[in-house]
Order: sequence, then C-alpha cells, then structure tokens
Amino acid sequence: MDRDTAEPKAEALPGPNAQRWIEFHAERAAPSEYSHDFVWDITAEADGPFVTDVDGNVLLDFTCHIGAAPLGYDNEKVLSKLREFDLVEPLKIAGQDLYFGAGPDPATADFPSSSHLMNRLVDVSDEYGMDTVFLSNSGAEAVENAMKITHDHNPAAQYGVAFSGSFHGRTLGTLSLTKAKDVYTRHYPQVAGIETVPFCDDRGCTPDTCDCGFFAGGESRFRSMLAPEGGHIDPGEVAFAVLEPIQGVGGYRFPSESFMAEVGDVCDTYDIPLVVDEIQSGVGRTGEMWASNHYAIDPDVICAAKGLRVGATVSRAEIFPSEKNRLGSTFGGGDILASMYGAFTLEAIEEHDLLANATQRGEEAKERLRDGAPDHVEDVRGKGLMLAVEFDSAERRNAVVKAALDRGMLTLGCGKKTIRLLPPLDVTEREIEMGTEIFREAMDAVASTATA
Repeated sequence: MDRDTAEPKAEALPGPNAQRWIEFHAERAAPSEYSHDFVWDITAEADGPFVTDVDGNVLLDFTCHIGAAPLGYDNEKVLSKLREFDLVEPLKIAGQDLYFGAGPDPATADFPSSSHLMNRLVDVSDEYGMDTVFLSNSGAEAVENAMKITHDHNPAAQYGVAFSGSFHGRTLGTLSLTKAKDVYTRHYPQVAGIETVPFCDDRGCTPDTCDCGFFAGGESRFRSMLAPEGGHIDPGEVAFAVLEPIQGVGGYRFPSESFMAEVGDVCDTYDIPLVVDEIQSGVGRTGEMWASNHYAIDPDVICAAKGLRVGATVSRAEIFPSEKNRLGSTFGGGDILASMYGAFTLEAIEEHDLLANATQRGEEAKERLRDGAPDHVEDVRGKGLMLAVEFDSAERRNAVVKAALDRGMLTLGCGKKTIRLLPPLDVTEREIEMGTEIFREAMDAVASTATA
C-alpha cells in the first residue's frame, strides 16, 4: 500500500469475515467498549492512516487507535529503524525488577532500551526540571503511580483534587479521580479524600464572565476550598491536584487561559503538586510535546502512555520515593519492542518536525470543517491534531460516526455529543483534504435526521 495514492474503500461493514471474528471474540470476552464493528487485519497492508480489515475494506483511520498509534500504521519513520535489529526472545522481560541492556555500553547500544526511553522523556520534559521516570504498562498505572509518589512526598496528605468531566483510567484508584460518565464508576469503591472542582471548558472564560461554576464571585472554587481562603481544607494536607490539560473522554474540552492560570497559581501559592494527565493529549498530539506547554502551568508530574506504548510517570527526583520497593512493576516498561517504539516515535517527532506539521495540518482541518458546516454543528475546536466537532445531540453525533464509517472513515465519539478526530502526526495535506471531505459528506448526510 502507498499512502500517497491509497483511497478508502468500504463495502458493507461489518463484512462476513469481520462478523465471524466478532462472534469468535464474543464467545469468551467480557463485555467491553468496541467503538466499531471493524476488525483490523494485522497481516494485511497498512500505511499511515490507511488500514485494511479482514474483508479487504480499506479505511482512513482518524482515531490513531485512540491516540495510541500517533504515526498510524506501518509507518516507515519507525519501521525503517526497527528493521535494523535482529531481535530474539525474550522481548518482554522484568523491566523494573531486572536491568537489561544491549551490548557492553549504553552509549553504543545496538538498540534503545527502556533506559534510553526514560532519558528521552527527561529531555522532552526538561523545561519543567524533570529528571526521573518510572515506567509501567498503561496510562492508568502512570496516574496510579503519580498518586502514590505525591502521597509519599507528603505523608500528612489526606486529600486530592480532581476536576469534573475528567477521565484518568479504569483502576480503582484512577476511577476515584474520574468524574465523567457514571458507567465508569458506579458501585465501585472510592479512594477517600478526593475533592471535585468544576472544569471550565469555556475557552473564552474569565473570572468576570464565568458561568461554569469554577469562578464564583471572582474567586475560584479551587482557591476558596482551601483554609487560608476561608475553606475547610488545609493545603498542607493536599497530596496533589490532577488535571487533563485538555479533557479527552470527557468531550475534548479545551479550558480557558484564565482557568489554567488560576489552577497553576493556586498550586504554586500553596505548594500543591500539579499532576497532568497527558495520556491522550501528550507526545505531540496538540502541536507541542505536552499540551501543558500551551498554558500558564508548571506541572510537577507528567503522566504519559498511549503513543509511547508504555506508561510513564515523569517528575523530579525529590518527589519520587527514595526507599526501594515503594514502587514496583515486574513487567512495567519491560516490553523491549514497546520501549524501542516509544523511543523511535519521540525521535521521529523531532527528526521530521512533526510538531510543526501537527500545528499546520490541524489549522487546515479546522478551517475546512468550519467552512460551510451544517447548522447542527455547534462547535469545531482543537489544538494541533487533537480535533473535535460538537453536534446538537448525541443521536446526531452517533449518526455521523456511522455515516463516516459507511464512507470508509474511522472516527470516535467522546463526551455527550462530540466526535474526536486524531489524524497521525505526519498526516499530509492530501489526507486532511480527504478526511475532512468524507466527514463533511457524513455531516450533510444526516442533516435531516437525528434531530436534537
């Protein structure tokens, strides 16, 4: 397949082969969240945003595996480097409980290890003074470890602060921070002491114009909950405030500058560690390495995953426990291929100037999606290639997802009535034009149906 000439080709979805795979999977799999009846054929041709299913359909994937494949599929920017190595078993080893290397000297190693990936993560987080990394298997584990290290850093802590609409993972600990749909949290036990503050998703919000509940009477709910400001919580007992710089599952909600500046100022004033969940918004997705870079905040802990293929908790040495066995994960960060892929992805972003590409292509996409958008589109927003289109109803949103799929394009819903679009970071002008044209056709096709 050549992405320069590839075109979507979609017949009935799911096709007969896909249906067989779906039924086979369902025989033993617990119910989970499958966004499409699309079965990727991992043995078939793919290139960048183009992927083939088990019936031979070619789809334009503007989900990038929910951001977990930031360069799409079979991308030569990474594969050309992976092909250089003659890897043998074991490819997955005890990455945190045992050291591993490749040859006599890290400086001349045959291929990058998890140690090299950690060094790269420190390099791209240098502006925040971060120098220490703990690798794990997933984004949820990255956030769990952020909770652990900030509590260890402040033994007096009894509280944590999370924001409405947030999604931080599916473990019991991270679900205590998750304030999105109750289907994620209902009837599960909660970690005590988590306080919830409104997330202001009005991009133009100021203390004087706020109607989201974050600013009340000119003062933020975050600030007013603290004892020195008249609240009931001693800031010295707050282990962390955890924030998605841009909310993902909650609906691609982009905060105002005033909101972010206030969160940053409260954390700085009262020495509350600010944990940023960059699992969906990080690794170049917004045109910056971290979405936090767009705002007036200085994170103390960065949680990353998805595009890295491993989970990563990045911070400063003084915040991490110095005592052994306070943190641990037998196979965390121990997937040699995943560590290599993560390191090569970060290299590709730098070598091919993909932050600039994400910024430019994202602006092109927003302009094309806004131009002549139907009346049932309420908003088109985004930073870089973290894009969202909000509709007048959930029914309309769902109808557009289906109409796009029928035309050979994969998209994903989020929030209540929003579609998120995540093209690969090296998406071309041709692919943006193609994707936005298909998406506009899908929006037009449901103009008379699924009314609010």
